Amino acid sequence: MRQNNWTLGAYCESYCRLLTLHHSAEDTALFPRLRSAEPGLVPVLDRLEEEHHAIHKIIERIDRALVALVAEPGGLGDLRAAVDLLTDSLLSHLSYEERELVDPLARHGL
Repeated sequence: MRQNNWTLGAYCESYCRLLTLHHSAEDTALFPRLRSAEPGLVPVLDRLEEEHHAIHKIIERIDRALVALVAEPGGLGDLRAAVDLLTDSLLSHLSYEERELVDPLARHGL
């Protein structure tokens, strides 16, 4: 069981780290360029950045649930709820991001 928990924790950490890096890159490199290139996108970019912060809070919740799982190996419910929330949040976020940014990204060669 310990090995399963370790594997689950390692997978979640890796996935969440990559997601955080992706959002950080968008916030620091991509979004400022789009703000300059297309001022009309500012409300969209503001919303996406807000969603990044909300998603980060869910990632922190997943981390807490993983730590709790070590103390209470049978307590998968909190972790499952946090992962389900992340899944729903990401699906909504990515759908909005694609709908709003695909054309501007193509126009500016980003």
